[in-house]
Amino acid sequence: MIELTAEVVVAGAGPTGLMLANELALAGVDVVVLERLSARSGLSKALNLQPRTAEVLDLRGLLGRAEQRSFATVGEGHFAAIPVSYAGWDTRHPYQVGIPQGEVEATLEERLVEQGGTVLRGHELTGFVQDATGVTVTADGARVRADYLVGCDGGRSAVRRGLGLSFDGVQGRGYGVVADVVFRVAPAGVPEQWRSMRNIVASHGAGVFHTLIPLGPPGLYRLGYGDRLRRPADMRAKVTDDEIRQVVRERYGEEVEIEEIRWASRFADDSRLAQRYRSGRVLLAGDAAHIHFAAGGQGLNLGLQDAMNLGWKLAAVLRGRAPAGQLDTYESERRPVAARVMDNVATQSALIPTTAEQRAVRALVTELAALPEVQRHLSGLVSGLDVRYPAPPDAHPATGTRLPDFELEHGYASDLFHSGRFVLLTTEPAPAPHPDVTVAVVPRLPWPGVTRALIRPDGYVASTTGSTEGWIAA
Repeated sequence: MIELTAEVVVAGAGPTGLMLANELALAGVDVVVLERLSARSGLSKALNLQPRTAEVLDLRGLLGRAEQRSFATVGEGHFAAIPVSYAGWDTRHPYQVGIPQGEVEATLEERLVEQGGTVLRGHELTGFVQDATGVTVTADGARVRADYLVGCDGGRSAVRRGLGLSFDGVQGRGYGVVADVVFRVAPAGVPEQWRSMRNIVASHGAGVFHTLIPLGPPGLYRLGYGDRLRRPADMRAKVTDDEIRQVVRERYGEEVEIEEIRWASRFADDSRLAQRYRSGRVLLAGDAAHIHFAAGGQGLNLGLQDAMNLGWKLAAVLRGRAPAGQLDTYESERRPVAARVMDNVATQSALIPTTAEQRAVRALVTELAALPEVQRHLSGLVSGLDVRYPAPPDAHPATGTRLPDFELEHGYASDLFHSGRFVLLTTEPAPAPHPDVTVAVVPRLPWPGVTRALIRPDGYVASTTGSTEGWIAA
C-alpha cells in the first residue's frame, strides 16, 4: 500500500482530469492523479477541439502541441448535422481541430510530466472520507491524504456515487456506435480528408443515422451509426466485428471491404446533470458532472473548460488568495453552461426527423440557419464562444465574457496567460493592483471607451475597472 499526501487528488486521467492537474501544477499545487487503467488506451474516442477549447489551450501555450498531433482542420461546426460557420465570431481559431482524444491526453500528460506531475496508473479509486481539514482517498494499492478531491472519473463516477449525489435527467430511447475501421476498399465518394461537416452525417429511415469521418491515414475512418428510437435490450453488450461488417454492407454496399476494426463502442443517448458540483472538499468535473448525446461535438470540450474554470480557483483557495467560498462560483458558473449544452443537444435531437412534421421543421430550420445571425447563434452554442458568466447588474457589458485574442506588438494577448495568472490590461502604465496580477500595457482594448480590464486566468473579464475586489484576497 502506497501512502501519500497531496494538496489535491484528481480521480481520472482523461482529458478533464489531466487538464485540471496541469492547471494546478502550473500554480505550484501538489497534485496526484489516480487512474484505474494501467496505461493510456490510445483510443481515438472524441475527435475534435471546438474554437473556444482551442483558445483555452492557446492561453497555456498548448495549442501548438495539440495541432502537431492533429489530423484535420475543419472550417465549420454543425447543429443537428446542419453546417454552421464560426465566421461571425471574433476569434483567431474559427475552426475545429480534428484530433483524437488519445492525442489530447498524450499532449496534456506530456506537459504534466514537464511540470513535475505524475499519474498513478492502475490505482482505481475505491472510496474516500472527508472531514473538516481534508479528504482521505483510498484506491487499489494506495491511500492519499489531501486537502481536496476532484472526481473526473466519467459518467459512472465513483466519486459522484460516493457523495450520494443524484444524476438526474432523461433516459433516451436510442443508442449509437462508434468504431475506427480501416477499409481495404472504401465506400465510393467518401472524402479522404476531413475539412467540412457537409455530408458527414446521413439519415436513413426514421431515427437511423450514419457517419463516416476520414481520420488521416489512408483508409482509416471513424464509422458511426445508431438509432434514436430503438435501443438494444443490452446496451453493454460487446460491439462485434460481425455487427459492424453487416452495418457497412447494408449502408455502403457489398463491394466495400473492411481490412481492420481497431475498436468499437456502444453508447446511450441519455442526458444527465449532477445535483451539485461541490460537496465540501469534494468536487466534480467533466462527464462525472454531466453526460449527453454526442451532438455537435461538445462533450470533451465541455470537460476541458470545466477544468480551466476550476483549476485557478482551487489553486487560489489553497494559496490563501481567495476564500473557500469562491469554489462555489465554479458550480454557479459551469453548471448552467452544462445545462444549456444539454438543452441544445435536446434541440438537435428533435431536429433529426422521424415524422413528416419533423422533416418540415428541419427544412425550415435549415433555411433559417443560412442567415448570418442564426449561423452566429448556433455556432456560438456548439463552440463555447458564447459562454458568458454572471456579472453584477451595474458591470460593463464585457464583464463575464471571453477576451478576444487580439494582436500585440509582439505576439498575441493569449501569450500573457501562459503563467496562469490574472492579467491587468491597460492602455496607460499602472501599478499592479496585487502581487499576483501581471500588468500589460497595450495600445488598445477590444471595447470602446475601456482603458483597463482585469482578466481572469481562464481568459474571462473579471472587471473593466482594474479592481481585484471580489477576485483576489487582500
